[in-house]
Amino acid sequence: MGFRFAQGLVLLQAIACVVEVSLANKGWDSHTYPYNHSSAPKRFTVGGSQHWQFGVNYTDWSLKTAPFYFNDTLVFKYDPPSNTTFPHGVSLLPNLRSFLNCDLKKAKLIANQTQGGGNGFEFVLKKKNKKKPYYFVCGERNGFHCKVGIMKFAVAPLLRPRPF
Repeated sequence: MGFRFAQGLVLLQAIACVVEVSLANKGWDSHTYPYNHSSAPKRFTVGGSQHWQFGVNYTDWSLKTAPFYFNDTLVFKYDPPSNTTFPHGVSLLPNLRSFLNCDLKKAKLIANQTQGGGNGFEFVLKKKNKKKPYYFVCGERNGFHCKVGIMKFAVAPLLRPRPF
């Protein structure tokens, strides 16, 4: 139990560091950041050009893409099930422990196997959840996609700075 808790703390610290580094990499610093940021919400295709599929490291993608702000939209694009593709879906996990263990007992399905086709499934990062991160996973095959296919990532949206 102590080891899992320590893993969680390391993950949260890593997310905080990456947000800081990503801001620095975008040419923003503490003096110019509020002035250079658009107040309009953004849309992000989860996984970029690789979309939502088995074997892509989505934690890495989210850390490189951060920061995310309230009212930004995450778009999950994946092929519907067929003879040549594995089925995918999108679920939210309630806490860090469930996320680290890919424990789907309390998972909430937010997009089924067919909703990622076409323009994809859109999820808006709402303020009502502002006290905790969102934990996204693919729960297919009893968590196999989450555990082995690393189809999981966490997002801790920030309040969008207001331009002056």
